[in-house]
Amino acid sequence: MYLYRLIMSVKAPSKKVFDLKLLKRVFSYAKPYRGSLILSVVLAIVLAVLSPVRPWLIQLTVDKYIRGGLLNALVIITCIQIGLLLAETALRFYFSFITSWLGQTVVKDIRTSVYKKILHLNLSQFDKTPIGTLTTRTINDIEAVNDIFSEGLISIIADMLAIIAILAVMFATDWKLTLICLLILPVLVIVTRWFRNSVNISFQRVRNAVAQLNAFVQEHITGMPIVQAFAAEDREYAKFKKINREHRNANIRAIFAYSVFFPFVEIMLAISMSLMIWWSAKGAIAGEATVGTMIAFLLYLNLLFRPLRFIADKFNVLQMGMVASERIFRVLDNDDTITKDGAYAPATIAGKVAFKNVWFAYSEENYVLKNISFSIAPGEKLAIVGHTGSGKTSVISLINRLYHIRKGAIEIDDVDIEEYRLNALRSNIGVVLQDVFLFSGSILENVTLRNEDISREQVIHAAKLIGMHDFIMKLPGNYDYNVMERGGTLSLGQRQLLSFIRALLYNPSILILDEATSSIDTESEQLIQHAIDTLIEGRTSIIIAHRLSTIRKANKIMVLDRGEIKEVGTHSELLGKEGFYAKLYEMQFAKVTRENG
Repeated sequence: MYLYRLIMSVKAPSKKVFDLKLLKRVFSYAKPYRGSLILSVVLAIVLAVLSPVRPWLIQLTVDKYIRGGLLNALVIITCIQIGLLLAETALRFYFSFITSWLGQTVVKDIRTSVYKKILHLNLSQFDKTPIGTLTTRTINDIEAVNDIFSEGLISIIADMLAIIAILAVMFATDWKLTLICLLILPVLVIVTRWFRNSVNISFQRVRNAVAQLNAFVQEHITGMPIVQAFAAEDREYAKFKKINREHRNANIRAIFAYSVFFPFVEIMLAISMSLMIWWSAKGAIAGEATVGTMIAFLLYLNLLFRPLRFIADKFNVLQMGMVASERIFRVLDNDDTITKDGAYAPATIAGKVAFKNVWFAYSEENYVLKNISFSIAPGEKLAIVGHTGSGKTSVISLINRLYHIRKGAIEIDDVDIEEYRLNALRSNIGVVLQDVFLFSGSILENVTLRNEDISREQVIHAAKLIGMHDFIMKLPGNYDYNVMERGGTLSLGQRQLLSFIRALLYNPSILILDEATSSIDTESEQLIQHAIDTLIEGRTSIIIAHRLSTIRKANKIMVLDRGEIKEVGTHSELLGKEGFYAKLYEMQFAKVTRENG
């Protein structure tokens, strides 16, 4: 009964450890490796059976062969014990290796699934989920799943089987002496329960603190220019210290629990041994016990307490693995993805674009686009103008299905974009945004996005068309120059020009362009204007216009205000109406004209 209470006490503090549905889902990733899984369970059973054999052989050696003076038999049984020890050592090594291998292999597969899921999440998920949190799910939480295999369930099964086998032999050898040795179990149950709860709470806090640390560091390193520009280093440092302090405190609570529990278990082992020696001594005096039995029970107790030291900790490890699994599966079960991938996959498209009564909101019913309808003929150029927050960026974000519209339809070449296969749709649409993102790697890798179908010669040709070739050739390593993370070694204008090369290489039929040139010098602006002219030539172009020259070249201009279309027409037509566009032109473009004039 005491042993049962001990086992129950070290189970999970919540239902999640034995949430069979969740556990089954975790182990479903081990199906491709079921042979290794079955072998690990078989090894656990074999090791459990072998655990009490050596103490029993030692008892036999002392009581029968040494006392009987059977030297030849003593040599044989000693060789058997050495062989058994070597075999058990080899089996334990292989058991440890195969469970760790299984855990790491499953972790690899789960991490691949999670990253694939993240790649296909709607952009709205990244708008409301800190990048550091997704990083934690993809790295830290998945590592905890490894513990379910290497230190969790399989290891617990092995320990429980070993405990059962050892107790069975102990009771068969001397049930009274066994009960005397187990008198300390009630105290051990109480302390184990405290240890389990204390460590579990600490682990939960550690996990939360790690997620906060990852999110905070990711965000603030990315935004370091803003932090330094506004002299906010001290305030942000104080916030970081607070989060880091919580992480440390959570770990210290766990360390304190370990520091108390393990010495306590050693004390309980010493007390159990003392009780065993006291009872055995009484038995020996009365002629009821043997020296071999005493030595065997000393070994049995050491073997029994070895798993008891760690079984509570392993249940906590199992729980944290299950909690981490639940978080991971929340990512995998996130249905905010582009679930519909159509079948229509033309090699090229003409470039006709039509919005039909489109309504769009980033969250719930807070619409940022309201009943938007317009059309663009193949090869036409549409300039979109409007105040900040008018919905310009939202319009260009919908065309390649980065977000889902709430009402209406968007058609390309008279086919609803949801009928297109995503790869076919997006490969025919080029995007150049104001905030250019460059990855760590060479210029060549950034403009090709590691597409092996694009040759170096094609990149050089595109760079010459954009007017960037001479600049790239002056860099150390030219096209192999490492731009560092987010293109930190290049200016804003240079990064934007690289994004033009990237768009040109993919030769899109439709070009989406956020043509911002704020904070760009005159020389870069001239290059960008040349790049824009090169890019939009012969392509259907939708441009958030910031230059008067681009607006004048557009076949038509659409004026947005608070998510609604206010006016559509050519530059001269809209000026003649003296409406929204005329006022906007007077505020933004006429002022620039006067300054340049």
